[in-house]
Amino acid sequence: MIVKMQKSRIPHLLFCIGLCFFWACTGNINIDENLNKIPQIFPDYTGITVPENIAPLHFKLANSCDYTEAYAIFESGSEEVKVKAREKQFAIGESAWKKLIENAQNGAIEVKIVTKTEEKWVAYKPFQFFVSPDRVDPYIAYRLIEPGYETWNEMGIYQRCVETFKQTEIATNKTMDYNCVNCHSFCMQSPDTMLFHIRKDFGGTLVMRGNKIEKLNTKTPETMSPLVYPSWHPSGNFVAFSVNSTKQMFHTSDRNRIEVFDYKSDVVIYDVEKHEIFSTPELFSKSAFETFPTFSPDGKTLYFCSADSVTIPDDYEKVRYNLCSITFDPASRQFGEEVDTLVNASIMGKSISFPRVSPDGNFLMFTLFNYGNFSIWHREADLYLLSLADKKVTALDILNSTETESYHSWSSNSRWVVFSSRRLDGLYTRPFIAHIDKNGVPSKPFVLPQNDVDYYTQLLKSYNIPEFVKGKVNVTPYQVSNTARNEKGIDVQFKN
Repeated sequence: MIVKMQKSRIPHLLFCIGLCFFWACTGNINIDENLNKIPQIFPDYTGITVPENIAPLHFKLANSCDYTEAYAIFESGSEEVKVKAREKQFAIGESAWKKLIENAQNGAIEVKIVTKTEEKWVAYKPFQFFVSPDRVDPYIAYRLIEPGYETWNEMGIYQRCVETFKQTEIATNKTMDYNCVNCHSFCMQSPDTMLFHIRKDFGGTLVMRGNKIEKLNTKTPETMSPLVYPSWHPSGNFVAFSVNSTKQMFHTSDRNRIEVFDYKSDVVIYDVEKHEIFSTPELFSKSAFETFPTFSPDGKTLYFCSADSVTIPDDYEKVRYNLCSITFDPASRQFGEEVDTLVNASIMGKSISFPRVSPDGNFLMFTLFNYGNFSIWHREADLYLLSLADKKVTALDILNSTETESYHSWSSNSRWVVFSSRRLDGLYTRPFIAHIDKNGVPSKPFVLPQNDVDYYTQLLKSYNIPEFVKGKVNVTPYQVSNTARNEKGIDVQFKN
């Protein structure tokens, strides 16, 4: 059963906007009109819940052309900060922001905006940022790439400190003849254990554990492709991968621009120490398409998506992936004999992709859409939550929009998710963050803060696969390039 989730009810602090207050805060300003409405701001940070270690929230008024002067007054507890709009942006300083956060833990920061228009001062109704004591992992890793279909120019895997605005490179294709780098993945959000693929020239899978980087050649005679979509076992000793034969086509009269589909796909497990891959008939069959594997936090269950095989591309609209699971014993490398279908999306005329389990093992988030397996090009794609205790599925309405919501990942403390969304313009994916409480109730999401409010408007690249990381990845683009170019690579073997 799928139920609709209501917005979490956080008590709003009620304040009066009066002449005396603004006279005191902004100097000799005589408020001529008090509006009984919250201002429209970009990004929309009104009523959101943020972690105590987030970077300052910079924003602007949506109607910034309508005023000649403006102030934002931030207040939390006894702390009050007045910020004047400069170049139409309200940019609060880092030290002032930290003081507001410290005074607002388990509470809220109230923001009041006053503007001057035609010699008239107008005060808007205040809004709040709610501050959670649940900290978020300090880094997010992602790929930046043009939202194209067949070609690309520069792309790279980057990391951003969410506590500041600093972005640094992990690996870019500028040093590797502009090849493709993709599918980065971390073991339990650890910056010291990760992998990603390099395609075309110098192709291979780079696995980084501590200071060691290995290059793998992962195509075997038994598998249809090199290894593709990854998920680390929590022990760090195994990685589940899909192998896929993927194609794409374009629509001429459809709200979705492009269709990406698999002619066939399977799931395998890679043994990190033995450089071997292995599988089981339940994951490696011609009668079904299996893809998007992900391990449970205890490593004893492998979740994946499975659909009945059909003729592709003729019947691409008939492909419906269900959410399934199978037990796994890492000591013996053995799987269970039965596959459990946790969510049968096909009977609802829907399809599932990107299952991700919260590190506390309580919830599994997935993407639900009309058909197929590549949800990032489906505008109807939305996020749903499965309670692993009672198997109830909930639509995360507060996280979803009329545009695509697809890839998502959990923070290490299971209290935050980051997900990709096209809600800002319908074309570029941007990283949105939302709080999830212990009962699985989400709060209103917010886009990753940037120093310049117009950053997302001017950036002509999409954020791909946002992943929380517990610290900074110390591998350098030079180390990556040197390994990719100069190492022959280890040939992975398939073992039954």
